[in-house]
Parts: sequence; C-alpha cells; structure tokens
Amino acid sequence: MQLIKSRKKLIDKEIERVFPRNCTKWLSFALGKPRYCFDKETIQQSMVDQIWEFLDRGGKRWRPALMISACKACGGSERKALRFAPFVELIHEGTLLVDDVEDNADVRRGKPAMHKIYGIDAAVNNGNAMYFIPLAILYKNINKLSKEQLLQIYNLYAEEMLRLSVGQAMDIHWHKGAKLKISEKAYLQMCSYKTGVLARLAAKLGAILANANKKQIEALGKFGECLGVAFQIQDDILNIAPESKKWGKEIGEDISEGKRTLLVIKALQSLPKKEAKELLAILNSHTKDKRKIRKAIALIKKSGAIEYARDKAKRIVKNAWSELERLLPENEGKEELRAFASFAVERDI
Repeated sequence: MQLIKSRKKLIDKEIERVFPRNCTKWLSFALGKPRYCFDKETIQQSMVDQIWEFLDRGGKRWRPALMISACKACGGSERKALRFAPFVELIHEGTLLVDDVEDNADVRRGKPAMHKIYGIDAAVNNGNAMYFIPLAILYKNINKLSKEQLLQIYNLYAEEMLRLSVGQAMDIHWHKGAKLKISEKAYLQMCSYKTGVLARLAAKLGAILANANKKQIEALGKFGECLGVAFQIQDDILNIAPESKKWGKEIGEDISEGKRTLLVIKALQSLPKKEAKELLAILNSHTKDKRKIRKAIALIKKSGAIEYARDKAKRIVKNAWSELERLLPENEGKEELRAFASFAVERDI
C-alpha cells in the first residue's frame, strides 16, 4: 500500500525523535535527573542498541499510518497525529519481542529472534520497556494536549493493554493443546484482543487527537479492531501459503507452535475424522519436521479452510466499514481508511 510506504520514513523519524539512538539526552528527558548517576554505557548496550537493532529490521508501520488517517478523517491535523506515531508503533514492536519469547520463535523479519541473540531475559525486559517508552509523550505532554485528551488516552492505553494480555493468554493456552475444542467465535474474540486491540488503539487515538465525537471514536475503534482481526487471519494464511519471497518468517511456523488459527479450526471441522486426528496430532507435537509440517499444510488446504478464512476476513472488514462510513465526512482521510480496508485482506507480505 503506497500510503503506508510514503509515511514510513516520517514515522521512523518520529520514533527516533522520541527514542534517540544515543541514550544521553533521552535518559534525562524520560527519567529526570538521577539520584546518583546513569551508567550510560550499560543502558546504551543493554537496551537502546538492542531495541534499535530490532527496529532497524523494518516493519510496515501500518498501525501508526492508520492512526494518522483516522485523525484526518475526523478533521484533525496530520502533522499533530504524526507526533504520536511512536506511541502506537513502539508498543506494537514490544509485543513482537515478548510474543517471540512466548512462542520460542526462531526467526523474526528474516533474522534470528531477539531472544536467540541476546537471551530471554533481555528480550522480555526490552519488549516490556517498549510498552512504556512512548508514555513519555504523555507525562511530559510535549504536544500540549488538554487534560480531557490526556485522560482519554491514558484510559484507552490501560484498557487495550489489558485486553492484549488476555488475548495472549488465550492463545498460549490453546497452542499448548490445553483445550481441544475451540469455537470460531472464541477464536475471533482472541484475535480481537491479541491483534485487534493495537489497531483499535491506533484508530481511537487518531480520533481523540482530532476531538472527534463519541460515535466516531467508537466506530473507528471497531473498524481498527476488525482490520487487526483481518490482518491476523491473512497473516495465518500467509504463514502456510506465502505469496511473496519476502515473507520474513519460517513457512509453517504456526504449525510448529501448535497455533489454533481459524484455518485449523475450520479444517478440524471439515476434514474426515481420521485426517482431522492426524492434523491435531501434528499440531500437538510442536514438530519442526518439515515433512510433517508440509503434511499439516496439505490437510488444511484440502479442507478449503484458506478460502473460508479469506472470505471471513473480507466480510468482517466490510461490515465494520459500512458502520463507520456514514459517520465520517467526505475527505482525504476517509478515502485513506477505505484503502486500509483493502490492504488488510489483500496484502501478500
């Protein structure tokens, strides 16, 4: 999506402004004057350098780009919204570090996962740090928000971060094989929490910055959440059937992790009993055997689950957009949001 590509450099510049590559000025800004002294060398090497090694790997930055479009759609300033891009993106990047530890993933964005390089302790700590680094934007109030806006954003952050942890807990429990029968509705709720909340946070943040009305804020939140769910479904499809060589993860990684995706849920419902049992056994074994992974992928494809999941994602986004569309004035931001709806279900990486 060209819009996301065009904003990426601007977003990266804002991230570096909020969290500089050199920790010297940032420490005093974010933490205040030390009671004793900062060991800048240690903080630089153990935190700042490691986080930037990860950020420099790339990432689409579509969530902060969505936030900017949501702000514009409600009559807000693109320039003002851009200042909050790090708030959205750094939180997302932190979830990836923690998620890779919890999944014991080997690869992220074409390179070894961070915990494979620096250790589990460092990856978890730095992942958690990225949840809080952008909060300096709020408690320093460098963009002069009103007290009402600050309260709205703090409340939004607290609520969505709690949902994020609940969704992750569900996902972890399932891929351990602790529950055999998972309904489609339960899966979609898990996705709404685990993946949807950050897009929901982004869209609602943009609306709050534009001083949108309550109906617009809620509708944008739902639209963002549905984009996140559709993004996750498409991610699950690409994990077993990537359409691009630029796919930065292991093919079939979700199979090794035993993930209960919509594809798996549908396949288990549709396959003959013997084949469903075989697929379940492969998932529960958490195997890295390429032959078994290929077998599981073949079973999922045979079941028609890919086509079903792709159609489901499109319908989820279409329904959310139809609710939002009538609440927004005709402007450039609204057209950008329309493009996001297509991007979430049609991307190939």
